[in-house]
Parts: sequence; structure tokens; C-alpha cells
Amino acid sequence: MQTETTLQPGATLSFRKTMTVAEQALFTGISGNLAPMHVDVCAARAAGFDNMLSFELAVASLATSCLNRIAGPAWRIGALDLTFDAPVTVGSTIEAAVRVLDANAQSSRLEVTCKVDGEACVIRGHATLVPLITPLSSSREEPGHV
Repeated sequence: MQTETTLQPGATLSFRKTMTVAEQALFTGISGNLAPMHVDVCAARAAGFDNMLSFELAVASLATSCLNRIAGPAWRIGALDLTFDAPVTVGSTIEAAVRVLDANAQSSRLEVTCKVDGEACVIRGHATLVPLITPLSSSREEPGHV
């Protein structure tokens, strides 16, 4: 188990990326979500949006990039509590950011935000990072085998 952390309260990290149509298509395939607002630009425009809506979890995944980068490979997400305040259209640029609130060898708690086009906060919440535990070996012996 991890015995120390380099995370310090107050440390911050941000990551900015534009949500693209290509990524929207990939996430549609991964998630199986065919909701019209996410896959049909005509439906989204009829509802008053300029473009299809980005998948909420695709937008939130930008924050997981921040979490991974600030903590490093010895840590993983143990908990994630997010509020989605507003939809994000495909083509919007998102700035995800994290700020360390507290940290010790057992866990670290961070504030998470995602802002669209550097202005409106569209996702906010908290994450808890925990030490990475070595995965179970795939070569475990079967019962009755030596």
C-alpha cells in the first residue's frame, strides 16, 4: 500500500479540450446511448441547441484526466460525486480543473470543476483518490490443482 503522497492541499491542475464530433461518435459506440439529443443534430436544433449535446460522462472524463495527472500512477479514483449543471454542445471547449483539498497516505479529496468556453461551470463536485492496489494475478491456481 502507498505510504506517502506527493499531493499537497491547494495544488491545482487543469486540462482544456474541445469536444469533437469524432469523439461523440466513439462515445456513442462505447456507451450504446442513442438518445436523439446526442446523436441527431436536427433533434438538438429543434430543442433550441446549436449542435448535438456532448455526453455528460464524456465531458466529466476530462476531469479524470486531471485527477490522473495530478496524482500519478500510484493512485486511482475511489469515489466521484458530480453535479451536472448544464448541457454542453459538441464543439464546445471544456476546461476541467481539480484542486487538492486534503491528502494523506490513505486517500486524497479533491474539488472538481468543468467550465465551458472558460466561463460557465457545467460540472462541479468532488473526487476521492485512493492508492492503487495491485490487481489479482490472472495465474491464480484453480481449486484442486497443484
